[in-house]
Amino acid sequence: MIKRFNLEDGRLAEASEGGAIQIYVAPDEREKKDLIEVYKIDPHNLDSSLDPDEIGRMEFEPDHLAVIVKRPKNYSSSDNFLFRVISMGVFLFKDRMILVMAENVNVFEGKQTFKFRTLHDVLIKLLYGTISHFMGHLKVINMLSDSLETKINKSMENKFLLNMFTLEKSLVFFLNGVNHNATIIEKLKVSAVKLGFSPENVEWLDDIMIDNSQCQTLVQTYANILSGLMDARASVVSNNLNVMMKNLNAIVIAVMVPSFIAGVGGMSEWTMMTGAGNWKLSYGLFLLGNICLGVFIYFFIRRLEKLESH
Repeated sequence: MIKRFNLEDGRLAEASEGGAIQIYVAPDEREKKDLIEVYKIDPHNLDSSLDPDEIGRMEFEPDHLAVIVKRPKNYSSSDNFLFRVISMGVFLFKDRMILVMAENVNVFEGKQTFKFRTLHDVLIKLLYGTISHFMGHLKVINMLSDSLETKINKSMENKFLLNMFTLEKSLVFFLNGVNHNATIIEKLKVSAVKLGFSPENVEWLDDIMIDNSQCQTLVQTYANILSGLMDARASVVSNNLNVMMKNLNAIVIAVMVPSFIAGVGGMSEWTMMTGAGNWKLSYGLFLLGNICLGVFIYFFIRRLEKLESH
């Protein structure tokens, strides 16, 4: 699928054909062939644009600039708490920009604080939107972490704990992606004169560098918190299970003692001792006595456990 845009009055306007900005979403073999043969895009850079495990980088080609940017993948419930990072290829020519990505995402999301006058402005907006996308996903990860932590405090199974491990793995992906983008932004700033960036573009690159640095710090902080408290959360799950086992043991012992007494003083023995004519009253009292004994033993055991814990 190909989406085309033109720069009109400082904004992006969709174009039916041509277009100064062309976005290739999951290109097929014919589209890949056109990108390689018509626009002279290196096949390795093209494959890197569609490979989520490729590192972010910037390369100077004879007639264009090739940038492999890392950005978060759109999250869905089927991902089961795993937030992934994908690659996106940005190929900047003198009169056009070509974007190649594996999935359809809104690459120009977020607030627009400046107008699109040149393709350099579009590239800067693209990088700014990528950082905003990372920050938005970090907020979601933080909310999920708080929710899982509340569930872990009451849980006796490992399901929520495994979900926390998945979030921790996601933050490792995010940290690598943000670090790769930081290298790209630094290289763009160093090569600003060579690329023909205006002084205003350079100022925007400085701002983006600061925002990306803050994003790096936030990802690292979240990763450290999840990693540092993971052992404590595992201990909480184990402690919850131990408490449940103690309660079950108290119930088993409370039931076992009256059962033993009922077994020793069975129906024939009890009838012999109380007489056959009084069996309704005697068996009612016998049952009530066993229930009271079981309740007494249960609370007695719980009382001993509390004294031991103190």
